[in-house]
Amino acid sequence: MQAIEENHTETENELFNCEAELLHFATAGSVDDGKSTLIGRLLVDAKGVYEDQLNAAENFNQKKGGEGLDLALLTDGLQAEREQGITIDVAYRYFATPKRKFIIADTPGHEQYTRNMVTGASTADLAIVLIDARKGLLTQSFRHAYLSNLLGIRHIVVAINKMDLVDYSEEVYNQIHADVSDFASRLAMPRVECVPLSALQGDMVVSRGDNMDWYTGRTLLDILETTPISESVTEKSFRFPVQLVSRPQTDELHDFRGYMGRIEAGVVNVGDEITVFPSGLQSKIKEILTFDGQLDSAFAPQSVTLTLEDEIDITRGDMLVSGTQTPRVEKQLRAKLCWLNEEPLAVRKKYELKHGTNSVKALITNIEYKIDVNTLAHDESVEELQLNEIAEVTIKVQKPLVCDAYTDNRTTGNFILIDTETNNTVAAGMISAE
Repeated sequence: MQAIEENHTETENELFNCEAELLHFATAGSVDDGKSTLIGRLLVDAKGVYEDQLNAAENFNQKKGGEGLDLALLTDGLQAEREQGITIDVAYRYFATPKRKFIIADTPGHEQYTRNMVTGASTADLAIVLIDARKGLLTQSFRHAYLSNLLGIRHIVVAINKMDLVDYSEEVYNQIHADVSDFASRLAMPRVECVPLSALQGDMVVSRGDNMDWYTGRTLLDILETTPISESVTEKSFRFPVQLVSRPQTDELHDFRGYMGRIEAGVVNVGDEITVFPSGLQSKIKEILTFDGQLDSAFAPQSVTLTLEDEIDITRGDMLVSGTQTPRVEKQLRAKLCWLNEEPLAVRKKYELKHGTNSVKALITNIEYKIDVNTLAHDESVEELQLNEIAEVTIKVQKPLVCDAYTDNRTTGNFILIDTETNNTVAAGMISAE
């Protein structure tokens, strides 16, 4: 990706070394709702952008025949994005305030780039769904709100943008707010908050401005700084998918056997009892090793090497587990599937299912129903799934899959499907609760 500005690695290092907690959030919505402009405004008013970046964006805008600073250019990094005035790929940006640090995923609004939106929102704690105040809720607004909820994002902010173009009308805001509330109630969204704003003028983004005295709620930055971050992965039962079995076979480490990977949930301590899935074999943690030395305990999302008290058969794709909640071991599962390929889903065709460190052959045996994102109705008569459509499906896998429901653990509850003929990623899946 060719960005307007040079990468400021030292700034990102300072950001991630600070003690403030980190919030991942994504922007979504329909085309031309002002997502990139909003993020540009947030960066500028929150002092999250360098002077040379502002100058570069202003100079590029002048070359296009514009005047002053085009805020969208601070996030639209691809040449094609800057030329067309649209967002194509996910643009990640970083900034911090005294209260919190942030990773922003600015996702595309075009329907054809829904797959990019899914990618950008998959790790978010909060989603901002933008709505053009002149247009109200559109199909993509419904789609992105639904996908945000489906992806397990517990805090959704509906930013009613371009209020300056409707004379900051309280009536317009109230009507859209009512429409959003109706949709949210039908979808059983846990938390949705609406905020009227003007990304271009700056009203209700960082500062309140002088044009919407009738709105007594929080500004967007207030919401971002104070929204509780979802349950920490360290509070969940321990999950450690094995990525590699380390056997150095050197003179000094002749008998060493370590299990390398990333802790996806929970905490592990030396001496903890663990169970290996799917075999069910048990042992205790002997050592927790890192590049910097040994640890007494480790937690998600640290990457570590674990050694065990007993020599038992463990391979890549197995999962070390402890805690009160045990994973599921499934050869057939139900899942919500977002189809990301231009070629339709083929029932009974074999795909590769990639789940964490594990890959298995998979067969979609049935499309239970397709979901209409506008009405939330279930269509049980469909026989295929087209690009960007969402359905509940039944999948059979060649060997047992150690997993959790997506609602319990977003990491061990998600997977992707790969077409074995083209090697393209064709779908993103979220495992349904039993």
